[in-house]
Amino acid sequence: MQYCVFASSRVSKDKPAPLIVSLHGMGAPPTIMCNTTAVDLAEEGGYILVAPMGYSVTGWFGSPVITMGGGRGARGPGPGPGAAGPSPEQIAKLSEQDVMNVLDMMRKEFNVDPKRMYLTGHSMGGAGTLFLGSKHAALWAAIAPIAPASFMMNENRASILKGIKDGGVPILLITGDADEVVAPANTRMWAETIRELGLDHEYIEQPGIGHGPIITTSQKDVYAFFAKHKKE
Repeated sequence: MQYCVFASSRVSKDKPAPLIVSLHGMGAPPTIMCNTTAVDLAEEGGYILVAPMGYSVTGWFGSPVITMGGGRGARGPGPGPGAAGPSPEQIAKLSEQDVMNVLDMMRKEFNVDPKRMYLTGHSMGGAGTLFLGSKHAALWAAIAPIAPASFMMNENRASILKGIKDGGVPILLITGDADEVVAPANTRMWAETIRELGLDHEYIEQPGIGHGPIITTSQKDVYAFFAKHKKE
């Protein structure tokens, strides 16, 4: 599986370094999360930044898979006549496993500080951030879903967020108020539930910012939020 990794020049074997796992949006390659803005901030902050594929560009990182165009599997037909690709449930499982595999690889390759491991993601990756942030809450010092395409989890948002709260994981939820793909109302609904449950959180709406530009315009806030949080 393809993945993108950048290590700051300040990263060394002698000192534990913070790690950010960054999950891409639907149809985009992992490299979109290793954009110049994110890489510059990672360099400045001494971070390792890694962006897994998550099995495919439409893997959903363990959160419920939304298929576009009526296709069943992310990889199309299998080798035999009429053969189908993996089911949405299989895709979700494989996508989650790929993220966890890449995380394990980073922890073996680098001296990663276990108290400063962070998770973020955009759109589909934002949904994955909520899902993996809740399921693997013990891992993360903080999480930051960006314009999360969390539609398939809306009804279960309280239980997902409770997992994040119970794990003591601070959350930054961020969106643009001009988002034309993930309606700001959807993100505001999650923000309201976050407030109701009393999570340690910040919520930011960036004025005039749409779904694509938020990938980079969010990064300063994301890195600033992560810098404030470390596991006990």
